[in-house]
Amino acid sequence: MNTPESDFISVRGVRLHVRRWGNPGAPTLFMLHGWMDVAASFQFVVDALGGDWQVIAPDARGFGLSDWPVAERGGGSYWFQDYVADLDALLDHYAPSGEVNLVGHSMGANVVCLYAGARPERVRRVVDLEGFGLAAAKASQSPKRLRSWLDELREPPQLKRYASLDEVAARLTKTNPRLAPQRARFLAEHWSKPDGAGGFMLQADPAHKLRSPLLYRLDEIMAVWANVRAKVLHVEAAGSPTLAQIAGDVPLDEFKARFSAFPNWREKIIEGAGHMVHHDQPEQVAALIEGFCA
Repeated sequence: MNTPESDFISVRGVRLHVRRWGNPGAPTLFMLHGWMDVAASFQFVVDALGGDWQVIAPDARGFGLSDWPVAERGGGSYWFQDYVADLDALLDHYAPSGEVNLVGHSMGANVVCLYAGARPERVRRVVDLEGFGLAAAKASQSPKRLRSWLDELREPPQLKRYASLDEVAARLTKTNPRLAPQRARFLAEHWSKPDGAGGFMLQADPAHKLRSPLLYRLDEIMAVWANVRAKVLHVEAAGSPTLAQIAGDVPLDEFKARFSAFPNWREKIIEGAGHMVHHDQPEQVAALIEGFCA
């Protein structure tokens, strides 16, 4: 494996952990992980890169080795725009001028796509790994959503504890049966940490489980996407179960029509993979990234 360096960068009052692989003088790929994941998730893709690249991947706030922001009244507080603002600050630190190449998985893919529309002059290429957005919300859903959020604040969610690293790895394999045992073990070591009582806890703030009181405004998201200047490559698993789950009763062609908002968008479908395409087929993903960003 390629061994990364670790940086800790103070961003908007939160100390973020950043993994850096490769030669600092090489062309750079910024990679953002998905929800309930960590930057080490990109290790297999980094190992599969054939060219000379520097890869910079942060643990998002509240995940991995990054700090958990704590609100004045206790507990973490997360808004999606925080991830976009954190990316803006990290780019100012690592690449204060010029255009950058952004790669994101799932939640991270949504972040980089929004950033590319908010700062179009800063982004050269975007690789979106299984980033679909959410189903379009209706205003009528707002009262129930707000009530649910208030109820969850009264009884905040908790994350499961595990008896051993093997149990953590088994949990990862249960979620993704394609995950090879050695990869599951590697991810378990970065996805969790000792809990001080002989077991292991996930390296994630339980507050991430709180469902936002704000509805997903697809029209606003598409307006941001329409402002993107960069070429966008969407990478999707064949028969993606995540896409089917998010789309629900909406026909997939109709659901994916949202991507027409991007001025320059194309897609690649990967066989033999699920939502974690960068774990299941890292060689294919690495080749697509290199070919698109070279």
